[in-house]
Amino acid sequence: MTIKAFVFETHQYCQAHIAAPFKRTHIYELLATAFGYNSFAALSSESILLPGEQVHSCIQQSKSLHKRCLDLGYPTAVADFIATQFPILIEQKRINILLLSDLILKLRQQLSYRGYSDWQEEDIDESEDENLEQWVDKDWPPFHDEPHDLISQELLKTLEDAAISGNASAHYALALIHSPVDVDERSPGFDFWYNQEKSGRVLTGVEKEWAEQYAFTVVKDQKYEHHLREAGRLGNELALIDLADFFDDPTFFEQPRSGLNHDPLKVAEIAEKLDRYQDVHSWLTVAAEKGETEAMLRLIEEFDQGNLQRCWTWIYLAQLLGTDLSKDDYYAIHEDGSDYDDDVGGPMYVDGREGIRLKSLGKEEDVQARLNAQELFEAIQ
Repeated sequence: MTIKAFVFETHQYCQAHIAAPFKRTHIYELLATAFGYNSFAALSSESILLPGEQVHSCIQQSKSLHKRCLDLGYPTAVADFIATQFPILIEQKRINILLLSDLILKLRQQLSYRGYSDWQEEDIDESEDENLEQWVDKDWPPFHDEPHDLISQELLKTLEDAAISGNASAHYALALIHSPVDVDERSPGFDFWYNQEKSGRVLTGVEKEWAEQYAFTVVKDQKYEHHLREAGRLGNELALIDLADFFDDPTFFEQPRSGLNHDPLKVAEIAEKLDRYQDVHSWLTVAAEKGETEAMLRLIEEFDQGNLQRCWTWIYLAQLLGTDLSKDDYYAIHEDGSDYDDDVGGPMYVDGREGIRLKSLGKEEDVQARLNAQELFEAIQ
């Protein structure tokens, strides 16, 4: 059952059992209350409603529903009716709520080949993960770029409606759903038959199948870019980072930094790809202040050479975190760069780095560098 159908039927039910006029728009507001929101606008900005197995019971919201009815101007008798009947109607019709942030996290985690999973710090609650599997199959995305019914059509329709209403998170979720597969997994030569058919050549058999499969890929890529750019235009920062990463769009770096917890090493990597070295310096500093010794090393070697006290601060912070950057760090590898395995044998190569060598600081400056490192260390802990 769609949400519109639920609202229509519930409104009819209320009108038949309540001896007073009842506005249909108030059903939406009561839905928001039933799922813990102050308004339907607030719910719609963070979540979507769609049919499915329920994880969140609305029974505990009876008191809130009663109060909301009174706030909407209905008499106590109507509020009593809604408080008892509305949660039951929601459960009978299997109306469920899905946080867009949970959906986006789930999609990004399953898109490991696009470099998301290695810098996702959060984990989805186990019950929420099971809830999401109603709409996103554990085998999504498919290995090859071809049609697969692994995303619920109800989810797609609900997201598209939310996107039309200007929801940036819905646009971004749709962009992720339509993400292209790894270029290496695209079947070579299909574009030739696609272009042949577009030029007017009549295809049959396997050539037509190849052309149709490539046509599906083209439409999917267009949807991906459309929704990603719309999400970015509406201010979704994850979309803006993806636009910088995959389309060399610098907008993310040209706006004030928000409080969102982006992975600073990944953002620094993207900034470097765009030759934005001031942003590289800035995001490596953020990473170092969060305890990334890799970032501290790069700052000392490439960006903070002119600030000796700052360099020593990174040395002391790394030591507090268990890494001595002043010591040599060499190790054996195979020809392909992997760590050397004696059981495998073969030629051995050396990789690693020489320890950092810095001029000594004066006594006062050294004390201050150690204090700065201690403050950063305590903030990390």
